Amino acid sequence: MLVMHGPNLNLTGVREPGVYGTETLEDINRRIAAHAEKRGYACDFFQSNHEGELLDRLHAARGAYDGVAFNAGDYTFTSIALRDAIAAVGIPVVEVHLSNVYAREEFRHHSVLAPVCAGGVYGFGRQSYLLALDALAAMK
Repeated sequence: MLVMHGPNLNLTGVREPGVYGTETLEDINRRIAAHAEKRGYACDFFQSNHEGELLDRLHAARGAYDGVAFNAGDYTFTSIALRDAIAAVGIPVVEVHLSNVYAREEFRHHSVLAPVCAGGVYGFGRQSYLLALDALAAMK
């Protein structure tokens, strides 16, 4: 499985801790890796603040991974390019968010990615990633 983190997630733990928690992205990735290992699958991790790098990584995931847990950050609400890449790669992608985007600002209430994702998990902090990976594993 591939776990992708989009823009500003490298600041998790220091950026708006009341919304995103106090664990760093490295802490979250360690917990994800331990969770995956207990369930018998491995995870690779990728984070970028750049849309093009996220696109390239999605393209490279085609044929290399059984699924992707993807927190696209703010690109969730704006990136038609990421939407089209998810639709094109032919592997399941689960949209992930640490916060409950539907309980926040109205502009966060519409994901352009959701229609091409296998599903979405949001609002459970780091547990959102674990739930997404379990869902992807069940799809195999």
